[in-house]
Amino acid sequence: MKNIFIIGVATLLMWSCNSEITATESNTPTENKAGGGQSAVQDDESAKDVVKVAAGSKDHTTLVAAVKQAELVDVLSNAGPFTVFAPTNAAFDKLPADVLDDLMKPENKEKLQDILQYHVYVGNLGINLMQDGQTLNQVNGGNITISNKDGKIVLNNSVNIIATIPASNGIIHVTDGVLLPPSK
Repeated sequence: MKNIFIIGVATLLMWSCNSEITATESNTPTENKAGGGQSAVQDDESAKDVVKVAAGSKDHTTLVAAVKQAELVDVLSNAGPFTVFAPTNAAFDKLPADVLDDLMKPENKEKLQDILQYHVYVGNLGINLMQDGQTLNQVNGGNITISNKDGKIVLNNSVNIIATIPASNGIIHVTDGVLLPPSK
């Protein structure tokens, strides 16, 4: 008799717990837009990822437009960690106008992706970890070289890091120039 009572109580508890989980799950709003990737997840409470940080900056509208055009938003919204060298709008303005216009054309998406991926290192590399003469292998397979000139970090002897911003999936180093990968 005791065994039947224990089995009955255990069954009741399992059914009760299962019902609570189902009720909780059914009350949870869908956080991901149908067909969207990681960038479609709505989360207003957590720290922003590298894409959301850039999207919130008035100085990075050109970079954000290029990342969207190259269809890299979801990739850069993933867990990472990523170190992103993020050129400002003024940095893009230093390029000849026709170069940027040409890169933003749909038929040049692969070339744009190559350039943007040259701005991304897989790992969380703060300024304090960058050493003079260090070489970083970027996502596109190319390398950039770090120099320390009078206490300032310079990439490929021409692009300065002017600010650093942490993100939930890495770190953003704001740059005053666009890094162009060497010809393959």
